[in-house]
Amino acid sequence: MDNKNIYIIIPAFNEEKNIGAVLESLTPYGYGIVVVDDGSTDRTAEIAISKSATVLKHRANRGQGAALETGNQFALARGAGIIVHFDADGQFLAGEIPALIKPLLLDRADIVFGSRFLQKNSAIPPMKKFVIFPLARAVNRLLFGIRLTDPQSGFRAFLASAAGYLKIENDGMAHCSEILANAYKHRLRIEEAPITVIYSRFGQNIGGGFRILIDLFISKLISK
Repeated sequence: MDNKNIYIIIPAFNEEKNIGAVLESLTPYGYGIVVVDDGSTDRTAEIAISKSATVLKHRANRGQGAALETGNQFALARGAGIIVHFDADGQFLAGEIPALIKPLLLDRADIVFGSRFLQKNSAIPPMKKFVIFPLARAVNRLLFGIRLTDPQSGFRAFLASAAGYLKIENDGMAHCSEILANAYKHRLRIEEAPITVIYSRFGQNIGGGFRILIDLFISKLISK
């Protein structure tokens, strides 16, 4: 598959400090790059445009799930063969995308989830590693029947043919479990691939982690 048919969707909210470097890391691969500016009030969109990315804009901050769905629909309309979700804050490595999409290219999987708990070593903050993630795994298993090593990975790739089963209804962070649940519900072929996640201090607070758990329960209620 030509890399131009592989679309990288990047939701971004006030990421002017990181978006330039993230886009520069992706440029050598020749992917289609779509930045969804989710109501930013800084120079995120301006910088993304200067790096030759396609930029879609939400007038207000709607949430990461909504931004990803906007990007998904754009990529599908442009004839994408594979869609990859990638963060704007520099947590993920562009060099790991080829390994992530390999099972798709080999027709072994319909969707591949990156995992921080396979082979590679991510310096996961202790609160997330020993409290939030184990709880999230338990919630995914009990509420959705999901048994994967990483309960909340935002680094994922899927075939365009699977996108119709993965429509994101939850605008917030619970979209991670929503996508997992839909993949299981529709019996998609699922694989995990080892990824590295680079953490900064920003955004690694306890409240944010427990907010994810609350979103999981809300997602379950909505899905009934």
